[in-house]
Amino acid sequence: MGRKGVNRRLFVARGLCAAASFPAISPASFPAFLPGQAAPSVAVAAHTGEPLAPVPAHFMGLGYEISSVAEAGLLTESDQAYVRLVRTLGTEGVLRIGGNTADYAHYQAAGVAQSAPKATRVNDQVLRALGTFVQATNWKLIWGLNLGSGSVDEAVQEAGAVLRVAGNRLLAFEIGNEPDLFPNERHRDAGWSYEAWLADYRRYKQALRAHYPGLPLAGPDVAGRTDWVTRFAADEGRDIVLLTHHYYRGGQASPSSTAEGLLGPDPKLQTQLDTLRAASARCGVPYRICEVNSFSGGGRPGVSDTLAGALWALDSMWTLAANGCSGINMETGINQLGFVSSYSPIGDDLHGAYAARPEYYGMLAFALGAKGRLLRVTTGPETGDGAGPLKAYAASDGHAVRVTLIHKGPGPRFVTVQLGGSSSHASVLRLAGPAVDAKTGITLGGSELGRDATFRPAAAASAPIHEGVVRMEMPGYSAAVIEAR
Repeated sequence: MGRKGVNRRLFVARGLCAAASFPAISPASFPAFLPGQAAPSVAVAAHTGEPLAPVPAHFMGLGYEISSVAEAGLLTESDQAYVRLVRTLGTEGVLRIGGNTADYAHYQAAGVAQSAPKATRVNDQVLRALGTFVQATNWKLIWGLNLGSGSVDEAVQEAGAVLRVAGNRLLAFEIGNEPDLFPNERHRDAGWSYEAWLADYRRYKQALRAHYPGLPLAGPDVAGRTDWVTRFAADEGRDIVLLTHHYYRGGQASPSSTAEGLLGPDPKLQTQLDTLRAASARCGVPYRICEVNSFSGGGRPGVSDTLAGALWALDSMWTLAANGCSGINMETGINQLGFVSSYSPIGDDLHGAYAARPEYYGMLAFALGAKGRLLRVTTGPETGDGAGPLKAYAASDGHAVRVTLIHKGPGPRFVTVQLGGSSSHASVLRLAGPAVDAKTGITLGGSELGRDATFRPAAAASAPIHEGVVRMEMPGYSAAVIEAR
């Protein structure tokens, strides 16, 4: 199928974190706290003397349906704008190729490539192009093999072809996508169980390892059965490189899939992360949320593709990093239903032009703020009537302390940020937009990415530090990355 066909949808970029620090900035004043002010205020403290775990080098990631690989001219080094969008998010990261289409996709070395939800075909030509893309971005690769409707022999051939093009950039193979939902996709009968999946997994593993000794594997790549991860860690934890799980805030068709719902707390998430972290610790293998985004099924138009989506992405990435997750793969582009998802971080006009969409700016803000080791952060009691939740995170690389503030409610809020140290000024990059439901006009540091896919902040500000404290105002539905050196 051609790159410009009707279904030749959009694809998201990856990025590498371009700058090691914020650029030179011109001074700008922030309002001091005034006696009797009506706006609520809150105190945040970054405990610089208590460094925690480092943010993994390959934390950043993007995820694609395997049908995307069959799109001629998309994932290739010749698409320099797309490569730059990926590299702007980080000099290291992970591309994950899989999704529901992986369990319908087939490999034919000399066949005709075809991108279709349930009839994708990849060949050596498109895989070679993918190999050049992986090398150009310097990101690693996770590849999903067809367990749903494929065969062991085909998986062995496909794995060999991927190995030839990925080389040392291969991180792992996954065997089956969301196997806990196989009955829903009619890949297996209703009686399908973890035990049945594990038997199939081991059958594939035995054949793959017979041809490619030491082949790195990951799993179980479940949609929601976190107990499968616990069991898999016990059964196969000594023979894998990664535990994998998916996460969506909800379904795009649900009445609760609103901006308010997206920005509010997810009551099930912390329990899930606690379980994953415990399974990871017991087997000594990191866990990764290798498919994640706002609302499954392509996202909710008017929510996922807005400033709300950008704030959600930033907060979600910090939440996962703070819970010991080794990385995320933000699902992008063409979904399993064959259209471009509303939540895609990178837009594609289907004619070779790409642009950063709202969620991309949230991911970029994380890349700029999450450098080095995490720091413990405390938030003091709020004064005033409240203005929606404010989240705070911090990291330090030994040269600078960076605090990220995320205000997920309406109305302004004043914040005091305890940074410590001897710096007299801090630089601030703000993530903002015209409104929480705005699809355009989203900026970071007052700037949108240029046509050449580079990030040049235009409106960074300088905030004075007095006795280790920065005082600043946070407008409603905004975020800020504060850096003090």
